[in-house]
Amino acid sequence: MTTPSPAASLQSQVPADEWQARLDLAAAYRLVALFGWSDLVFTHLTAKVPGADAHFLINPYGMLFDEITASSLVKVDRDGRKVMDSPYDVNPAGFTIHSAIHAAREDAHCVMHTHSLNGIAVSAQRGGVLPLSQQSIFVLASLAYHDYEGVALNDDEKPRLVADLGTKNFFMLRNHGLLTVAATIPDAFLFMYLFEAACTIQVRAQAGGGELIPIDPRIIAGAQQQAMQVTRGAGGGLAWPGLLRKLDRLDPGWRA
Repeated sequence: MTTPSPAASLQSQVPADEWQARLDLAAAYRLVALFGWSDLVFTHLTAKVPGADAHFLINPYGMLFDEITASSLVKVDRDGRKVMDSPYDVNPAGFTIHSAIHAAREDAHCVMHTHSLNGIAVSAQRGGVLPLSQQSIFVLASLAYHDYEGVALNDDEKPRLVADLGTKNFFMLRNHGLLTVAATIPDAFLFMYLFEAACTIQVRAQAGGGELIPIDPRIIAGAQQQAMQVTRGAGGGLAWPGLLRKLDRLDPGWRA
């Protein structure tokens, strides 16, 4: 497949709130690539289109994450079918997990799924995420697991995915990868940052070979309240402007 040509700007063709969602989601794709969590073209970050609960934004299939722009994101319905003209293809099968979660959770405005090496390494461990780091306590305070059922192509898996996730924000797909759910794109990205950091620290701590020191469960019980204090109640929005400035310094083309 050849590299798709740059998308014509959609800014004048979509409502302002949709354009902002496109900017934020394109930024998230670029940041996932920058932090080294992407798996070529084989994972997805999705977001609800504001004001249209049955429409979502997803990456054009075949584009690397560091090529994605606000205008190249494709608008689809719950079945992964395009609802707005676009020169780019989508991967309907890749939307299986995302569509199930978006449909089941009113707060699931953004769903991020990665196949990072450290995330998959921990997902393959029987104990899953261990209470070994400050990052891990925030994950463990809202973590669910789902057993591997093969490549996510079967709609029959959707009810089990949704039941296992429940109301949690962090979702470990066994032998597969990491997933976060949030009401905003910045929050979903912050959750993924913490998830990935917890897994990376765990793998490194285990590789050191020494005795590991677990964190007291009572600390984990208060982690969500502590997170509110650390982020001043802004969640991922506290770091988001700085992350966008970083992207702009590297390549502002994601805004196109």
